Amino acid sequence: MKAMHDPCCSQCHHSAEKPCPDLIECRINGPLCHDSEECRKMRRESLELISRKKIEKPVIYVGAGTCGLGAGAGKTLEAVKNWLASNKKDAEVLEVGCIGLCIKEPIVDIQLPGNARVSFGEIIGDKVAPLFDQVFNGNIPSENLLGQFSVEGYDNWKDVPEFFSSSFFKLQTRRVLANCGEINPVHIEEYIARGGYLGLAKTLKSNTPSEACSVVESSGLRGRGGGGFPTGKKWRFALSATGDKKYLICNADEGDPGAFMDRAVIEGDPHRLLEGMLLGAYSIGASKAYIYIRAEYPLAIKRLEWAIAEAREWGLIGNNILDSGFKLDMVIKQGAGAFVCGEETALINSIEGKRGMPRPRPPFPAISGLFGCPTVINNVETLANLPDIFRNGADWFKEIGTAGSPGTKVFALSGRITNTGLAEVAMGTPIRKLVFDIGGGIADGKRYKAVQIGGPSGGCVPEQHLDVEIDYESLKSIGAMMGSGGLVVMDETTCMVDLAKFFMDFIQRESCGKCIPCREGTRRILETLKSITERPKSSDKRSSLERFKAVMYMERLAGVIKDTSLCGLGQTAPNPVLSTLRYFRDEYEAHVFDRKCPAGACHDLLTYSIDANKCVGCTLCAKQCPTGAIMGTVKAPHYIISDKCIRCGACYEVCKFKAVVKE
Repeated sequence: MKAMHDPCCSQCHHSAEKPCPDLIECRINGPLCHDSEECRKMRRESLELISRKKIEKPVIYVGAGTCGLGAGAGKTLEAVKNWLASNKKDAEVLEVGCIGLCIKEPIVDIQLPGNARVSFGEIIGDKVAPLFDQVFNGNIPSENLLGQFSVEGYDNWKDVPEFFSSSFFKLQTRRVLANCGEINPVHIEEYIARGGYLGLAKTLKSNTPSEACSVVESSGLRGRGGGGFPTGKKWRFALSATGDKKYLICNADEGDPGAFMDRAVIEGDPHRLLEGMLLGAYSIGASKAYIYIRAEYPLAIKRLEWAIAEAREWGLIGNNILDSGFKLDMVIKQGAGAFVCGEETALINSIEGKRGMPRPRPPFPAISGLFGCPTVINNVETLANLPDIFRNGADWFKEIGTAGSPGTKVFALSGRITNTGLAEVAMGTPIRKLVFDIGGGIADGKRYKAVQIGGPSGGCVPEQHLDVEIDYESLKSIGAMMGSGGLVVMDETTCMVDLAKFFMDFIQRESCGKCIPCREGTRRILETLKSITERPKSSDKRSSLERFKAVMYMERLAGVIKDTSLCGLGQTAPNPVLSTLRYFRDEYEAHVFDRKCPAGACHDLLTYSIDANKCVGCTLCAKQCPTGAIMGTVKAPHYIISDKCIRCGACYEVCKFKAVVKE
């Protein structure tokens, strides 16, 4: 790290005691202190080595983000090191973040001197040795091959496709994710070599805080955390607010089920977030910044701690940053995983050491937030867009996207989709392209049913709206919302009533309980959903009428919750119910009137019977039944006593003759 403060060449006079005020820009954009050819040459060669455009020994990249480690990357790393040691090969082994193709983890890339970097997927421990035996002998096996990264000056491997030309990547526009999976996340020089901190250096040198706010306002950047509020406008409010002290908070409390975008950005490119926070803090006049991150993200926290220590040692955090007079202290605050702390005022309470509960607004945090001071809260993806905006300009940012929603959006693809992982697309991209072209369509050849976008606060997008463009207004028009970027795909086996029950159960458990509409209203909706997905007791003669009445009033109750809840989470809590009622009302009617689940997902409403024409009396189903509900003799057709059947499905699973019928 001290190389940052070493002289660039014999003509430089800056040192650790007197660092160059244009240090970052000098290292990235050429020397500003003089026009020495010697210095330019040394810088060019240095950057080639740092960015690995020129390597002197093999480099092994192992995807060691949370998804990679979950898939077995720890054993892969051990196998890589063992192979290198036993074969006496001198190579650099790097643990990189997730490149986005989570379905293929653990991913291992190999770059030999003079050759392009080549990538392989699903390389678990025992696959390492056969793979390395071939690649180090100049052979590229087709098995597990993902592609190569072409670099000028390196020889491409014959008949190996480009990594980013695959269907998963070719429709993406990687800006926020540009470095993830490609650079060493705990080596600040690699981030700098790709233009990192140049936007900060330019801004501190050339722009006042007010001018910096104007850049963001001009870019049209909107908050990527859910609501889509214009970022520049929020900054302007805080800058104009009166206060001796101001704060910036990064909301990394990623609580939506199926969302992992922020975690991947922090694990794979933590300095991008730090630069974005430095830019945001400077623009609003903040002298202290907090990163509020859930404690369930230990690797992300570890990477952040390392990156902050690096940035502090390089003079990028602390006093008089880059000799500009700007100072900033940065603190990591770990949350306990409460979903409500994703709401900005509840998050502020948590940082202050109070119970995470929303506050009434106004006043808004930009006027009176953390410790009563003007405060701006932005999420990880919002802040991660800033380095590019300040380095390349507002007009560059608006080159893609829509007029009202410029730029890109990162989505976490999960559920019943072929290619699970992270995808960054331009705003305005149709959902169909995201699901079928990038995501590879529905897994196991099933039929598409819906996609849940925006987490518990979002809504379901049915097949008739697959061509809607991804932007804030378009999604709202069909009863959904952008949210933080979780995108859960569902197929024909998903029951939409059961899905609504799942999200309402999540919301009810995560409700802070402060306001009655959210606390009691969501509880009542959950009770209603449970009542229509469970088999009523035979002794309960009024259950049918009560279920019907509850469903009739559920939509009205959802409207009351939206209109009267205290915070944004409560106001959007009924969205899963409203969107499923809007597009899948027939499924609700089947549950209420027919006591059937068309998708076969609500086990309590299933009925099992045995087709006497197919049953051969093997007795296997009777042996597996835990309640003795199946009767019959050997080699004679069996039958099920419905009152004793608990609908566990064991008989259906073990029958080799498909004699058990589920409906």
